[in-house]
Amino acid sequence: MNNTVHYTNCPICIAQDFKKKLTAKDYTVSGNSFDIMQCAQCSLCFTQDAPDAAHIGPYYKAEEYISHTDTSKGIVNSLYQKVRKRTLKSKRKLIQQTTGLLKGNLLDVGSGTGAFVNEMKQHGWEVKGLEPDEDARAVAKKTFDVSLDTMNELWSLEKGTYNAITLWHVLEHVHDLQAYMARLNELLAENGKLIIAVPNYTSKDAQIYGPYWAAWDVPRHLYHFSPASMSLLAEKHNLKIINYKPMWFDSFYVSMLSSKYKTGATKLLGAFLSGLRSNIKALGNVQRCSSIIYILEKK
Repeated sequence: MNNTVHYTNCPICIAQDFKKKLTAKDYTVSGNSFDIMQCAQCSLCFTQDAPDAAHIGPYYKAEEYISHTDTSKGIVNSLYQKVRKRTLKSKRKLIQQTTGLLKGNLLDVGSGTGAFVNEMKQHGWEVKGLEPDEDARAVAKKTFDVSLDTMNELWSLEKGTYNAITLWHVLEHVHDLQAYMARLNELLAENGKLIIAVPNYTSKDAQIYGPYWAAWDVPRHLYHFSPASMSLLAEKHNLKIINYKPMWFDSFYVSMLSSKYKTGATKLLGAFLSGLRSNIKALGNVQRCSSIIYILEKK
């Protein structure tokens, strides 16, 4: 029995016109290599023959997989933890500005170890957090006393309920992309905002590191979005992108990991300069940023 997902059509635009862009290696868990295909029509890249939903679990089991373990081991993870304190505040402010609300109903999909859910709850928001990984849910409970639900809960929530729905580096992991997008639209309140943060393979740091670019993160990342492909995905679900926001720290974090994958050691100065180059390229155009926050609303 085949336990992988083999695409004969692009997952977004259904075109059959795609070819191999590169082969990337899983540096985090398995050491296996996966082909990344690129659609000639909508520019989406996707991981070919990634494990299906029932078999991908073991690829998330690594102490280094920071969104599930909260580890501070090593210089990269230590820096990540320091930066996260700042980014949590900026994410909260973004939600408040985008929705125009100081408090409201929020759904966070893929909550990891619960830091963002905790941040929003501390500031008066009603928050439902969903997380597929049992270990991450246990960390959230232990660290923040935050109870997260499984992803199955997504399908039983009340429609039109949420002023904001957030997916922080989550959509690229979701096997049933179209069903998720349709469901997220249903759950949004009439003036609600859908906030999706994903890596951007059209960024300068992706060009610099090529197959070593850490944000390929195969096979956990099933899709590799460009702004054009994200726009088309929104369109298909009667949503529109109303704003693009940069994630400036991501270029440095990704460059540090990419440097380690490429050379076997984290060369901090070189990685910092690569991250800086990427951000300078994106200064005049957020759509060149290493990771982009897309803000969507109903049409």
